[in-house]
Amino acid sequence: MYEQDAIDVNDFVFAATRVWVRRLTLTDGEHWFPAADVAKDLGYTNTRQALLWHVAEDCQQSLEDLARSVYGVDALSKIAGHGLKKSMKMVNLQGLVRLVNGCTKPECEPFKAWVAEVVVTIQRDGCYDLEPAPVQPAPGGGVAYVVPQQVADAIVRLEERNIRVDEEFAARAAARNELLAERNALMAEGNRLAAQREQLMAERNQLLRESNADRSAMARSQDAMAAALGRVAESLDRIAGRMGAGGGGRRPPVMTPQELPAGWRARSLVVTADVDAVAAYLAPALVRGKAQYRLEDIAGRTGLTVERVHDSVRMLLKRGCVKQSGCAADGAPVYVLPQGVARRTPGGQRTPKGAGRGTQDEGRRTKEKGPKSHPILAASGPPHVR
Repeated sequence: MYEQDAIDVNDFVFAATRVWVRRLTLTDGEHWFPAADVAKDLGYTNTRQALLWHVAEDCQQSLEDLARSVYGVDALSKIAGHGLKKSMKMVNLQGLVRLVNGCTKPECEPFKAWVAEVVVTIQRDGCYDLEPAPVQPAPGGGVAYVVPQQVADAIVRLEERNIRVDEEFAARAAARNELLAERNALMAEGNRLAAQREQLMAERNQLLRESNADRSAMARSQDAMAAALGRVAESLDRIAGRMGAGGGGRRPPVMTPQELPAGWRARSLVVTADVDAVAAYLAPALVRGKAQYRLEDIAGRTGLTVERVHDSVRMLLKRGCVKQSGCAADGAPVYVLPQGVARRTPGGQRTPKGAGRGTQDEGRRTKEKGPKSHPILAASGPPHVR
């Protein structure tokens, strides 16, 4: 068992390299250090080249050979779990001092100056004595010595530097923690705003659904009201027609929009599906007096093309189902029922001769006075083509 070192090896290595280095101490007290750690801390870029230039062969050894020399065949199991590789090069304390002496870093100058002083003192006085420490350990614990001033100064400077580094690290850690806290607060605020946005979007969608439902209900109500008003108007027209027929008046009874195309079909005046569709669209307006539509409007309502609507209207004019009485201010043709055409009452009976005679006479006189041309040619050019 080796005796206690005069100078603690950790302080010695720390003063020499300015860092704490991993250490392997054998049973005989010899200290070995990983060459890669020492070379890296001293600023060497190539560990193998540094060992070749500065360290003798007897001051370096592989970890596997070093362990086998101590532990024998069980060497690898002894060093397992310490983060050391068996192929790692190790240097003893002499090799470490050689690497420090070959280093050019300014931080190593105090240690190299002390080593030079030790060598010169030994050459001059024959020995180099360390001053015993004022406080000695217990009896049997060896002798404690005062660390040389150069080594102590180096240790103090390194400790001060480490303290500053620790303070800077603590300040940076505090700033980082503060930034993380601000980031977490911003993320929480963002999550809160996102939740509010989702809630507002849900309320908006609910309002839109309610608004659409209200509009749909209003549209259905308006459609029902329009249908009711249409039925009232038809009922009033039937009543007026019956009153006119019973009183011997000359106004023909009013036909319903369904009866007018039915009468045309009964007389074979409507021969195609296109003509039937156009006639069904014009019938409600015709029974009320006049139909004022452009061909494009009729095409949009019936789903036919403008050309097919044109041909269908031409067929109705040619068969005498309707006639054109001019054009509106926007250029739309105005169609009316021909005078003197026999109409059907709501009950399906033909108009009495006396009831429609005046209308027939007026139609005959109008026909005699007017030009003898086809109704579709009454206006210049096709009246229903814009």
